[in-house]
Amino acid sequence: MANLYKLTDSCGKTRNGTQWGPGVSHSGTGEGELCRPGWIHAYEHPLVAVLMNPTHADFKNPRLWEAEGKIAIRDGQLKCGCKTLTTVREIPLPAVTTEMRVRFAILCAKEVCASYRAWNAWADKWLSGEDRSEAAAWAAAWAAAEAAWAAAEAAWAAAAWASAWAARAALEAAWASAWAAAEAAYRSARAAAEMDVGHRIDFFAIAENACHSGLT
Repeated sequence: MANLYKLTDSCGKTRNGTQWGPGVSHSGTGEGELCRPGWIHAYEHPLVAVLMNPTHADFKNPRLWEAEGKIAIRDGQLKCGCKTLTTVREIPLPAVTTEMRVRFAILCAKEVCASYRAWNAWADKWLSGEDRSEAAAWAAAWAAAEAAWAAAEAAWAAAAWASAWAARAALEAAWASAWAAAEAAYRSARAAAEMDVGHRIDFFAIAENACHSGLT
C-alpha cells in the first residue's frame, strides 16, 4: 500500500457526490484509462495535488486528505489511480502562491525546452527576478506559440506549448496563472513521453523547488 493524497471539495466530496472522510474507502472497476470511472484518482505528493488541481478536478476550496491505496496506473508523476482508495485523515492544504505556480510552470517547461534559447533566456531572468516585465513575458509567450504552430513533430509542438503556457502563467491573474501553470506541467509531461529528454522529469522535486526555494 502506498501513502497517497486525495483532494476533495469543501464538503469532502468528489465527482458524482462521492463522500470522503476518515477511514472512508471507495473502489472502481480497475478497467480502462486513468481518467475513466474505473479508477480512484490520487496523488503521490501534496504539492503536486494542489498545483495540478486547476486542470484536474478544479476544486475552488479544496481539502486535502492523506490516503492509502495500491497504485495500478499513473500519468507520470502528475496523477495516479487505484482500484480502491481509503482516506485516512485530513491534513492542512499547502499554501501555494501565484509566484510559486509560475516558478513551477517555468521549471517544468525548461525540462523539455532546452533548444528554445530566447525563451530560456527570458525564463532564467524571470526566475532570478531580473526581468518580470509584462512585455518580456508577452514576447516569450508569442515566440513559444509560434514555435508550437510551426513544429512538425508532436513532441516538439508539446514542448513549445509547454513554454507558451509557462509564459502565459507569468502574465495572468492568480486563477489564470494556476490553470496555465498546471497546463505547462501537463504539456511538459506529454512532450517528455514522446521525446528523448535524456532523463525522467521529477515533478516532485520541481514542485518542492518551486514552492520552497528561490522565492523573492
